[in-house]
Amino acid sequence: MPRTKRSTAVHQYSVAALLIAALAGCAPASLQTAPTTSPVYSSEARADFARMVDSMVLAPKFRNAHWGILIVDPVSGDTLYSRNAGKLFMPASNMKLVTGAVALEELGADYRYSTLFATPRGAQGERRFMPGDSVLAGDLVIVGSGNPTTSDQMRGNAMLPLLAIADSLAARGIRRIEGRLVSAGDAFPGSALGFGWSFDDLDYPYSAGVDELMFNESFSTITVRGGAMAGDSASARTGPALTWPPLTLDVQTIAPPPDSVRPYRSGRLTILQDSATGLVRVSGTVVAGDSVSISVAHRDPTAAYLAALREALVMRGIAVAQPFPAAPPPVYELAMLDTLMVVMSPPLREIMPALQKPSQNQIAEVLFRTLGLEKKLVGSPDSGRRVVEEQMREWGVDTTGFVIRDGSGLSRHDYLSPEAIVRVLNAMRVHPSFQLYYDALPIAGVDGTIRTRMRDTPAQANLRAKTGFIDRSRALSGYVTTADGRMLIFATVCNNWTVTTREVEEVQDQIGAALASFRAGSGIAQTQ
Repeated sequence: MPRTKRSTAVHQYSVAALLIAALAGCAPASLQTAPTTSPVYSSEARADFARMVDSMVLAPKFRNAHWGILIVDPVSGDTLYSRNAGKLFMPASNMKLVTGAVALEELGADYRYSTLFATPRGAQGERRFMPGDSVLAGDLVIVGSGNPTTSDQMRGNAMLPLLAIADSLAARGIRRIEGRLVSAGDAFPGSALGFGWSFDDLDYPYSAGVDELMFNESFSTITVRGGAMAGDSASARTGPALTWPPLTLDVQTIAPPPDSVRPYRSGRLTILQDSATGLVRVSGTVVAGDSVSISVAHRDPTAAYLAALREALVMRGIAVAQPFPAAPPPVYELAMLDTLMVVMSPPLREIMPALQKPSQNQIAEVLFRTLGLEKKLVGSPDSGRRVVEEQMREWGVDTTGFVIRDGSGLSRHDYLSPEAIVRVLNAMRVHPSFQLYYDALPIAGVDGTIRTRMRDTPAQANLRAKTGFIDRSRALSGYVTTADGRMLIFATVCNNWTVTTREVEEVQDQIGAALASFRAGSGIAQTQ
């Protein structure tokens, strides 16, 4: 590329960067590690950096790819590099940067989800359960609001919070429930799935739907063990709940390969779900004496929660008279219920790392709908989208820089520009909850989705960023501190490549490492 064009690429978004700089004075003192005066980013240092990035993104192997990059110093307003910063890209899980930011702004770090446990009043309004009774006459009604924390990830074992609920009911004297376990309310109306999600992915945990009652982030793990010898029957176990999903097995136990074949696969399993009943058919092969595990999304999140709760109640000696699943229960209104107890989730400040570090899609979707429920009184994706769009405009993001369809980035109808991502990141940089937001992001070479990336570089234990990955979209955006102590904000997104994903990641990693070694006056520091 001629030098004149390259120079233009470096400076074409300087006006946008100066607008970002207007927010610099609000940065928390603990995070303002650099002086507030503009540094001297020499033209030579920026030109050298631009040549390095250009040499990678303009390589012949990326001739069909679409790269979007914006790197700014938000305190000085300097733009270190810009390419297609105003263009739209599929962001994949970079959408979680937006969802998490808006959730902290609109809900607050101390926001908690509530789950109400109640019993219906009788026909004449009499109470169906009195303290000290051993029998709850009628249904146990659960009114959820989307609590996403009843999970192995957040509790170590998703059954533990349900066992605690059973303990609380037992402490109230309940030993038998004459009716059923019933979900009431409709906090999240409509489909449990997001708009534009791939049909081929719906059995995988990352594409599981969400609802007002959720168990273990809407997925279970099925472990199939082969018999002692080839031809023996195989067995299966589900977890974290032992009773969900219901299974049917068509699995053969096969002989292990000869000793000379090492390593070998323990088996091959496939699953087929019946959406109407929740029944999961597992087929395939397992080596004798060995086991294979496969995870499966819950097609009906509420049914999975109720089944796991029933299991917890039984484990604590509380009988549930009506079988599960049962006939459709009556529709209960809140005015028809007597509250037994209300269970509160951990606060949003504890949920944020569980969202960002592993890139957890279901938490993002719950937050997206919760924004709609709390701010528009309807917990639908459309309501959540309006809240997010309004907040982005308030943060100064141009309406041409985003298209929002879900909270996780699974949808192939989501679009963000690098400039939009940077503006959101900068809005959070000056937000009272910035430290929480920053700490929740994956750390290069340390944890989360970039725990194996940028190791043994200046970016390790320094760069904090959110990844994003769906087919033909790879993103990495966040914060990095330079060698002379300045915090930079960066957004890198690549769409539509045909090389390996790792080759895209290598470009992003080299940019991250170079920024971590950058010095305002001399450019990229030489490291051993």
